[in-house]
Amino acid sequence: MKCKYCKNKPVINLPNSNVHLCKKHFNYYFEKKTRKCIRLHNLIDKKDKVIIALSGGKDSLSLTFMLNNLLKQRKMNLQALIIDEGSRKEEIKAAEKLCKKLKIKLNKYTYKKEFGFTLFDIAEKLKGIPCATCGALRRSLINKKARELKATKIATGHNLDDEAQNIIMNQFKANPQLSARLGPLTGVRDDPGFVRRIKPFYFLTEQEVLTFAKVNNISPGKKICPFRCGAYRNSIKIMLDKFDKKYPGTKHAVIKSFIETLPLLKKNYSKVKIKHCKKCKEPCSQKDLVCQKCKIIERLQ
Repeated sequence: MKCKYCKNKPVINLPNSNVHLCKKHFNYYFEKKTRKCIRLHNLIDKKDKVIIALSGGKDSLSLTFMLNNLLKQRKMNLQALIIDEGSRKEEIKAAEKLCKKLKIKLNKYTYKKEFGFTLFDIAEKLKGIPCATCGALRRSLINKKARELKATKIATGHNLDDEAQNIIMNQFKANPQLSARLGPLTGVRDDPGFVRRIKPFYFLTEQEVLTFAKVNNISPGKKICPFRCGAYRNSIKIMLDKFDKKYPGTKHAVIKSFIETLPLLKKNYSKVKIKHCKKCKEPCSQKDLVCQKCKIIERLQ
């Protein structure tokens, strides 16, 4: 088997199109799809200050590698931030190593310093799988710190698989308002308290991102979150993976159909007023005007 465009050995087969690509042509394909997503969805403007939300995994490290190249060409400054929940030493080391190599400033924050407890403390005190709790705290902290760093956009490494999972989860939970906030550019409209997130890898699959990391010697942290296995999202992931294996193109179809309906969803919820927590003043979607983060901290205290 040879690369579609040359005689070199392929590093990947794109199952949705049954195309084989070597390292050189795969990197070209990968960058082209990233650029196209940024351009078509107006993700980055020359006036933007972009902060990458790093986790230390393959997706966010690959995004850091890619955006560093793209934004250098635009002569734009790039920074990163990482949240230490108390369980990801390997990932943090991987993030520090790449940022040092690329000369990108890495801003580090910890649950322990910001909230007074770690992820393991949450699991012990709340007696259960803390995925939703951890996610709410992490998102709130990323938004707050990015705003303090005067960021105008937060770049995340979410790929096509991640977004397909989000879409199906919201469908299963009958939550169209949450779906309206999805897409390559998150949120329905701008708000001073909310730094909108961008997903340049929106149309790239998890396998494509993994291959990009491997062929470009990007070494992610290898530790998997100890609480991941029982999470609702993981069940959705397993289901979608099975469908896509049996019916290739399923995940692409989910994203394609969603993108067509997304403008209608955003229009439908465009007049919904963005509320702010009466305790911490951060953006809040709760009816009692107390955000999830404040409720979680109160329970833990």
